[in-house]
Amino acid sequence: MELQRQGVRLLVFSIRSTGEESVRHFPGELISQVITLPPVAELAREVEAMKDRRELPQSIVLTLRHWAGRPDKGRIYEAAWIGQKLRAAGVRHLHTHFAGLAARTAWWIRQFYGLSYSFTGHANDLFCPDEVTDLKLPRLIQDAAAIIAVSDYTAAWLKEHYPAAATRVHRVYNGLDLEPITAAVTGVPRADPPLIYSVGRLIEKKGFDDLISACSRLRDAGLPFQCRITGEGPLREALTDQIEAASLSGQVSLTGALSQDDIIVHLGQSSVFALPCVTESEGGRDVLPTVLMEAMAAGLPCVSTTLAGVPEMVIHEETGLLTPERDPAATASALTRLLQDPDLARRFGQAGLALARQRFAKANTTSQLRLILTAFGKINGRPGSFPLLGAYLRQWIHRLSRTQRAPWHRKSPVFP
Repeated sequence: MELQRQGVRLLVFSIRSTGEESVRHFPGELISQVITLPPVAELAREVEAMKDRRELPQSIVLTLRHWAGRPDKGRIYEAAWIGQKLRAAGVRHLHTHFAGLAARTAWWIRQFYGLSYSFTGHANDLFCPDEVTDLKLPRLIQDAAAIIAVSDYTAAWLKEHYPAAATRVHRVYNGLDLEPITAAVTGVPRADPPLIYSVGRLIEKKGFDDLISACSRLRDAGLPFQCRITGEGPLREALTDQIEAASLSGQVSLTGALSQDDIIVHLGQSSVFALPCVTESEGGRDVLPTVLMEAMAAGLPCVSTTLAGVPEMVIHEETGLLTPERDPAATASALTRLLQDPDLARRFGQAGLALARQRFAKANTTSQLRLILTAFGKINGRPGSFPLLGAYLRQWIHRLSRTQRAPWHRKSPVFP
């Protein structure tokens, strides 16, 4: 939506329908323009019908013939279906989020239709890639026009592991519409006793078991508090058992999944936000948890761990406190300090809001992404629409125009 506000005309695709989700956070104006692929069986029938009508490139026909039994044959059907629509619309470039299913579909679109592609790599899609597919992460990286990393940590990891692609790796933080959160929490009274809040899928890497253990220490120290954890996931039963075993049922609760509006209400009532992220046993980890951005937008001090890109969000002793991962005692100590010193918590919260506006505001991050796409010639560059980067881009175009006309200065845009 922000790309569109900045003048980029988009075709938006979703490989899977989200219609059955019980909690949906997507604005109506976005949902109305998303092109959702048919269900798997119907998609296969439609593509086979295209093949029978001789509407598909011969490369797709041959691949379908020789790809039988492969675990990711579905990507071929997706690429054929989406590619036909992209070709009809005159699209020249495709960008996907996550180096997983959609990026593999984009790779096949490149093979069949000649479009270039880029992708944003987040966390487990890079650190724990799918080993079942025949199309591995190194090939996705090798053939991508650009690789977007969501943190400096991720960018450095990619450059170290894929040095041949280093010049195509760019860091662009995930962006967030901060102001609605900031406005919504203004004037909301804090809960009494003080509320420690956390949000995330109930999985290992969120470190909720460590948070519950830290709460045991707070209770044993006689500190008044309540803790709510919002989310659903496979560890719900185990976490419930842990809460009951520690006799914390009166102070620690699992709320289940909540709407974004309800989450914002809880943020407004909170005194501190806690997310003690950990590295999973199989290597998975959070890199740049969006919930920390949301907490910063709400003006909350954050307690988290020195893991991956988290220190780029939570600046220790400035916007919150960081502890080693899997150290409930240290987490308890950090929480105690903030709960007992409201002035310090307030200063950290305000500093976090300022940092979020500077680093994670969607207008800034989207401008950076748009500049990257513009730079390799796949969408029109309109320097005047870059309030922060326009002068730099004008100088860049001027320098290159001395020797050749810059390819990103073409008249036809990537999107019609």
